[in-house]
Amino acid sequence: MDNDNFLRMTTKDLERRDIVQRLLRGGLTIATAALQLRLSTRHLKRLKAKARKSGLPALLHGNRGKPSPNRLPDSERVKIAALVSEKYLDFTPTFAAEKLSEVHHITHDPKTIQAILINSGVWTKPVKRKKEQHRSWRERRPAYGDLVQFDGSYEHWFEDRDGTGEACLLAAIDDSTGRIVQATFDYDEGLSPVCGFWESYLTKNGKPLAIYLDKFSTYRMNHPLAKENADTLTQFGRAMQELRIEVIHANSPQAKGRVERLFQTLQDRLIKELRLNNISNIESANEFLIKKFIPAFNAKFAVEPKTAADHHRTLIQRESNNLSAILCRQEERTVRCDFTISYNTGWYQLIATQPVNVCKKDIVIVEERRSGPIQIRLRGKYLNYHALPNRPPKVLKKQPWVLPANERPIAKPPANHPWRLQMKAAALQAKLTHTRTF
Repeated sequence: MDNDNFLRMTTKDLERRDIVQRLLRGGLTIATAALQLRLSTRHLKRLKAKARKSGLPALLHGNRGKPSPNRLPDSERVKIAALVSEKYLDFTPTFAAEKLSEVHHITHDPKTIQAILINSGVWTKPVKRKKEQHRSWRERRPAYGDLVQFDGSYEHWFEDRDGTGEACLLAAIDDSTGRIVQATFDYDEGLSPVCGFWESYLTKNGKPLAIYLDKFSTYRMNHPLAKENADTLTQFGRAMQELRIEVIHANSPQAKGRVERLFQTLQDRLIKELRLNNISNIESANEFLIKKFIPAFNAKFAVEPKTAADHHRTLIQRESNNLSAILCRQEERTVRCDFTISYNTGWYQLIATQPVNVCKKDIVIVEERRSGPIQIRLRGKYLNYHALPNRPPKVLKKQPWVLPANERPIAKPPANHPWRLQMKAAALQAKLTHTRTF
């Protein structure tokens, strides 16, 4: 055997050569050699005949040392590496392969793209960290609308283009299908953006059976004194209770792993998609999410639920008509002796015309909605008021105790009305009966 063939031989090849040599010299039987090489006797007979005819180099495969016929041309490999370096440098091989196919019509397996990028030095395979075992895997809920996982993520989604800083992405994912049911960018994860998010969600989809959340202050009272009373609710918790939607708080990020994994994917893909589409503000990003990104994401990653049922519940008429009033900040305030109310550094004067009796010291509900002026509610009726520019001066003259409700004039039926005639006949009959008794 020449030196070139010898250098191309692996440890397995060397073992096979030695055993075939002993077989040719008669030092081993076919059965023993086949057992040692873990080959069939028929295959070993073919190897023996081949070695006897062409020598031991014939044991090597004919294509050993030759380039594969399926190998990409060097020009193609250079083109792929150049495109990725220019436009998709921080993309994963899988994501880069998708973009090469969509945009440049270069279709190859992600593993092929990965090998090209590694060999050209464009991409280095990251070292995988050993994940800590959290808990056993949880089964998906069986039906759409059973459970929605919801969270917000602060990130430089626009990579500070045009001076934009961090933004908050609010997203909800259905537990049974892995679909993004709704996502929107906003400036923070406060009450107003969250209420706006869920007002839009409930209007389009109806009410899910449960929502899976973390323990952020918008969703749960975290003060030590509040923890002692399980009935203490945040504004969001009060709204969900009024809508009869169960709220489940996760004890760790891993517990709501589906939405956490979603944000990992979005931080990898969505940031780059926004960059490729030159989007740098919240308004354009929200439009891009609705029209392009979410439909494409769901088509690629969503799965079929175990059952085809949709467990979202339809909003009843009262909830539908008052949804903006339910999903808002509500605070109790006391009516002062001059029938003024103080709220959020502002002062409001109740006027004399009211739909319900208003007494001094009455407890009213002030609704601070996402749009429009505040609403003041008492016993299910909204009171009439006007805003004061400053704190009202102390009134010395005695004020009435009650602002009476507007009384509707009593409608008097005409003299010939059947009800009046009936009453007159009954009175006459009673008078005649009384006279006869005497």
